[in-house]
Amino acid sequence: MPVKGARGPWMWPLGLAVIGILLLLHNFLLLDNFNVAALWPLLLVVAGAAILLRGDLTPGAEGRTFGITRGSVESATLEISAGEIDVAVHPLQREGRLIAGQYAAGSRPFMRVNDTHTYLRMNRASTPWFSFADWEMALAHDLPWQILASSHLGNINLELSKLIVQEVVAATGFGDIRLTCPQEALGLLRLHSTLGNIHIITPVGYRARITNHAGRLFRIYADERRYQQAEPHVYLSRDADDAAPLVEIAVYGTFGDAYFT
Repeated sequence: MPVKGARGPWMWPLGLAVIGILLLLHNFLLLDNFNVAALWPLLLVVAGAAILLRGDLTPGAEGRTFGITRGSVESATLEISAGEIDVAVHPLQREGRLIAGQYAAGSRPFMRVNDTHTYLRMNRASTPWFSFADWEMALAHDLPWQILASSHLGNINLELSKLIVQEVVAATGFGDIRLTCPQEALGLLRLHSTLGNIHIITPVGYRARITNHAGRLFRIYADERRYQQAEPHVYLSRDADDAAPLVEIAVYGTFGDAYFT
């Protein structure tokens, strides 16, 4: 199945063709004072274009699709160590599967099953250094998930509005975190960014309580139409359904901004 970013190995042949044309023109004396060594920056151009268009330098390292059936699983843990790769998590549309999506070469989720609980792990260390394909995962929405995600350069996008969450811990170094609040969370959601921004979106009708534990150099911007400040460092979502379960979110940051919308 073709995946986003996989366009075939055409960038390198194109670069070689350009170099060949220039050499032919030089051989037929159509280019004066031509220096072959001056073409080396073209290799950087081709490599950069390959990463932008395909996600990877080599044809065998692009992102690949995967899918795991649910079976008798009733709860699951997803642990992600992304490094410099961007990660996106959202609800699964297709019934009968536990998880599906796109992963970088060599990082297909490791899975361990204990009775009705499944543990899944994706590790950047298992991926070739030249593989930069994003990780995209869709999760089953009818069982509770524990999500543990970390990156030092990549961004983390958690679209959890239709998921049941047991716990969430998301941490980045330079990357940003974007969280769409789940309707139900059985435990605390903890978001931490050292030098990135945090963006929290609470759908209308959802009850969210956000507590700011960030330092003085981490600024908070809360949309007053969507949140009210109940007490110092504590924000409650407006227009919430009184019958909706309360979702507790804790924000930690050192340098950067947080946006509550």
